[in-house]
Amino acid sequence: MLSCLARPRIGRVTTSIVRTHTKRSFSMKSFTSNSKIYIATAGLISTPGLWWLTTTSDDVPRLENPPVEHLALEPGPSREDVTQILSKEAYSFQVRDIAGVKRYDGVQLASNSPCEDRFIHGKLSSPWNENDQWMSWAVFDGHSGWQTAELLTKQLLPFVRRRLAEIKPLSNEPVPNESVQGAIMKGFVELDDSIIKTAQDTSKSKESFQDKVKRLAPAYAGSCALLSLYNPTTSTLHVACTGDSRAVLGQKGSDGKWEVIPLSVDQTGSNEEETTRISKEHPGEENISKDGRVLGLMVSRAFGDSLWKWPLEFQKEMKRKFNGPAPLTPRYNVRTPPYLTAEPVVTSTKIDPTKPSFLILATDGLWDYLSKSTDRRFDYGRFWDDVDWKFVEERTTTQDDNAAVHLVRNSLGGSHHELIAGRLAFGPPFSRRVRDDITVQVVFFNAEK
Repeated sequence: MLSCLARPRIGRVTTSIVRTHTKRSFSMKSFTSNSKIYIATAGLISTPGLWWLTTTSDDVPRLENPPVEHLALEPGPSREDVTQILSKEAYSFQVRDIAGVKRYDGVQLASNSPCEDRFIHGKLSSPWNENDQWMSWAVFDGHSGWQTAELLTKQLLPFVRRRLAEIKPLSNEPVPNESVQGAIMKGFVELDDSIIKTAQDTSKSKESFQDKVKRLAPAYAGSCALLSLYNPTTSTLHVACTGDSRAVLGQKGSDGKWEVIPLSVDQTGSNEEETTRISKEHPGEENISKDGRVLGLMVSRAFGDSLWKWPLEFQKEMKRKFNGPAPLTPRYNVRTPPYLTAEPVVTSTKIDPTKPSFLILATDGLWDYLSKSTDRRFDYGRFWDDVDWKFVEERTTTQDDNAAVHLVRNSLGGSHHELIAGRLAFGPPFSRRVRDDITVQVVFFNAEK
């Protein structure tokens, strides 16, 4: 109450000071309308700050530093720093009440600021029996922002579970994998349709401008999604992939050797099956997929990414009304959107309870270094002469208890300290030129003691 009563008096004092000053300087008749606005604004800004007139202490920092010939720059990451950086966002959980699952590890290493990757993990009730527990792990690789990936952490599993709950199991018989896969696919597509449609409805709503902007963000940005669901009753692992995050299963055979089983396929403009599918959906349109991209976008399936889904006229309308992203034209010949889908490819795999096995879920930030050639885009001096920047098996090192951290360390350089420390020495935004956000989860089934 006191502040409310005092404010008018302060406002009058401030105004009188301004007026006295201006009368001495020039006639009020010479004021332009803009000048009046500037003076009024200055008066308003100065009002809350008048309390400074009563202060007596001087806390203003001093800026006098002697010049130095050689700047004492902070050194790059030490070996201890590397471990601290890699392990900062790590986690590990022992699982005691889900048959077949022993433990899972995870980690996230950001390159963007803020990180555009997201993830989820944990237990959930079976869609057909509340007393039975399933488990789920998922990674979401955002692009053009984090907003879509963030939405997926909250909404993808509920959308999928709702569709699964609609299946009516026959007594004493497991639900066919095909039915589970179909329900998961529907959940993915319905959520993406909601993202795209919500944005279109929002543009016409009577919500406040700031509320509209927040609701539009998940449509402007985009995200890949890699979701796994484990049913311990049937020992079945369902993996749904939209985009280019990747899942692999390692399984130990009776001969003691490990077998690697891919559980997903990268959905990008470099995948011939994907480019063929897109061409059939848009007959007569050339160069939709070119140079490994779909109208400029690396992935061929994703959530959000509304510019590849909205009609062209609506893209222009959103640019005009909300200063949204520029339409894809004239860079690309947009004729019959949508060109992207969020529909996943779903696989179902029986986890053999007699064999130790593990699941790796990771965004492409990991796989780009573990399994692909790294382009020579920069010249880092002697490294190009005597250091291979790709993954080298001889540099593999085992020093991390967390399996996810172990994978990230070895993808970035392994035992070659200078290589991995150099990559980690880059901070945002420059780090994005040499590495992507990396998110990894490793799940151990039937693990040996």
